[in-house]
Amino acid sequence: MIELSTLINDLRDELERSVVSAEGRVLQFELESVDLEVEVAVELAGEGSGKVRFWVAEIGTQASVNHGSTQRVRLALKPSVQVDGVRSSAYVSGDAGAGEE
Repeated sequence: MIELSTLINDLRDELERSVVSAEGRVLQFELESVDLEVEVAVELAGEGSGKVRFWVAEIGTQASVNHGSTQRVRLALKPSVQVDGVRSSAYVSGDAGAGEE
């Protein structure tokens, strides 16, 4: 299992690579929203600290968390870029990967 924050940071890295590859391309795609639906296990870290950690159950693996202790979470993210202090929509481009059309 991985932490939810790690999943979101890895997604951000992938999207940033796509934005960079879009520069100068004729055909670009505007990112309106990125919808994620993940199954998470919630863990209270440390006694009395009140910090909660969210662990994402990985698909296709035998997770050590039973199904009853996980929750399905849906996130709608709206990507944007900031250039010279101005925030605007993000555009991506890139070649299709294996299995993508």
